[in-house]
Amino acid sequence: MVNDFFPVDPNTVRPFVYEDERTVSLHFDIASIQSRMRRADPTALELDYTRTMMGFLLIEPNPASLLMIGLGGGSLPKYCHKHLPSADITVVEINPHVIALRDDFFVPPDGERFRVVQGDGAQFVAAVPRRYDVLLVDGFSYDGQPEALGTPAFYDACRAALAPRGVMVVNLHTEAPDCADLLARMVCAFDGQVHAVHSEDGGNRVVFAGRASDFWPSAADFSRRWLALAEVHRRTLRRSAGRIARGLNWPGADAAFNAAAA
Repeated sequence: MVNDFFPVDPNTVRPFVYEDERTVSLHFDIASIQSRMRRADPTALELDYTRTMMGFLLIEPNPASLLMIGLGGGSLPKYCHKHLPSADITVVEINPHVIALRDDFFVPPDGERFRVVQGDGAQFVAAVPRRYDVLLVDGFSYDGQPEALGTPAFYDACRAALAPRGVMVVNLHTEAPDCADLLARMVCAFDGQVHAVHSEDGGNRVVFAGRASDFWPSAADFSRRWLALAEVHRRTLRRSAGRIARGLNWPGADAAFNAAAA
């Protein structure tokens, strides 16, 4: 039967909020978590894949502009809004019921440098009038990643939407049957400048892609970049930075991180 929870359009499925003493979570079904917020620290990144996605700071530590596809519980937008105060942030979310829950997750109100736009993420990227330093793609419906956010045309549009040294970060579900195909499409769109990093629990694969052939920092530069990050970012990335270094194929960067983080 068609209803608010299982309508004809998967992009209008109504999510629900689950609360316990420590956290507040966003769900489309009880078996999987879309987003989780820590009550004691609403802007902290509770899930490892979100902390891994923030690894873009090791490549672009001071982005002036960020475009995010998918709001969910607003974990990444909230973190970036608080801890990257110079960044202009646009979040595109297709599901109005997700946006309606923004206050439950303390998503900041729209303002001069932060806004949530209801719309189709693929269409938005294809028509953007500007270039972005960082593009984060974390858009999922109740049955997985929408097809429109994984086509060759979408990844081509993502590349075109980036500044010359911009970085795209995409969250994929490792167990999704099309995960390998999506990764191959990104490799094609970005001329091989693509690296994947597994999340701590192995359920997510976070993909980093850049336009420039000299996009990736050298291992020799890793320690300097790590130490230059604000302490809040080092705390956020501490459990994932070594894994990111290995995933990005920076020879010697894992050891450099261990030395710098000691």
